[in-house]
Amino acid sequence: MITFELYRHQARHEQDSFAATVTRIGCAKSGRLEYGHGLPDLGRAVGRRALKATLAAHPRTLVLDEAQWLSSEQLEYIRYLWDDPYTQLAVIFVGGEGCHATLRKEPMLSSRIFIWQRFTRLTTDEVLETIPLYHPIWADADPKDITYADSRAAHGNFRNWARLTAHTLSALNRTGRPRVDQEVLRWAFSRLGSGT
Repeated sequence: MITFELYRHQARHEQDSFAATVTRIGCAKSGRLEYGHGLPDLGRAVGRRALKATLAAHPRTLVLDEAQWLSSEQLEYIRYLWDDPYTQLAVIFVGGEGCHATLRKEPMLSSRIFIWQRFTRLTTDEVLETIPLYHPIWADADPKDITYADSRAAHGNFRNWARLTAHTLSALNRTGRPRVDQEVLRWAFSRLGSGT
């Protein structure tokens, strides 16, 4: 589920003012677009105004992951928010298989997409260049250990690197070791399960 939350909106008129209100746009696989949840009996119209006012206050970036699961209605609402002349909204659609086709089915939206970018797995050279910058535990790691970790578990995928980094950090904390090595990595690999 993708949730976009806005906190502490103060409306212009006293009768519409409320503090610590949460407005949500929930984009679920069910295909329902829900907004206005959590509003204190002020209704969805006030929720929409609060959302648009917050988006107009200063530039924001809305990242929608798993965009291939968004319905036409959800995509139309995102386009509506982006098109509003007062909002300062950048939208990033991220998705897996079928994302491009889902977005292309909406010509009013797809004509507004500035860049279509396909991401592929990092090559070994890219891993060796990028991963030491990704997290401090990799900054002083032996390049052979980084290559070992990539070939056994991460496979050039940032999601895998994030999981591996969390488990490796846990191993370092448990063992008191100052640096990543292959023994620590093997322990981390054992925590990843069979999905790697």
